[in-house]
Amino acid sequence: MRIITKIFGEIDIADEKIIHFPGGIVGFPDLTDFALIHDSEKGVGSAIQWMQSMQEPAFAMPVMNPLVVDPDYNPVVEDDLLAPIGGINPESVLVLVTLTVPKDIKNMSVNLQAPFVINADKCKACQVIVDSDQYPVRFPIYDILEKMKNESQEV
Repeated sequence: MRIITKIFGEIDIADEKIIHFPGGIVGFPDLTDFALIHDSEKGVGSAIQWMQSMQEPAFAMPVMNPLVVDPDYNPVVEDDLLAPIGGINPESVLVLVTLTVPKDIKNMSVNLQAPFVINADKCKACQVIVDSDQYPVRFPIYDILEKMKNESQEV
């Protein structure tokens, strides 16, 4: 599938790479098909990726693996919430959280309370709301990413 996006311009996405969200995502229930895109300038190893809507080319969200900024991240998610995506095999699950980058980049944060859970085997996903005060909606990450960047440059 070929789409013209606001951020990446014209791109080709293989049909088997499209991730289907049967229930849409929070705030956008009609957006059900997405592709995970890596910034080619930063390489596949970059912590930040983009969840690009296939239905709305102007809509893309920065996302990242929460374990990069919180190695202990392990929210409890009820099995019935995962049923629409075929359940979860621990070897094929991918969990991502949305990233917010305000004008002052030092206030960058991730939403640990509403992760995307992706069943990579079936290319199906859902967004869940974690029913716990343990994980904030705005978890600050600027200092964590800066520390990681500095440590990788020292090696």
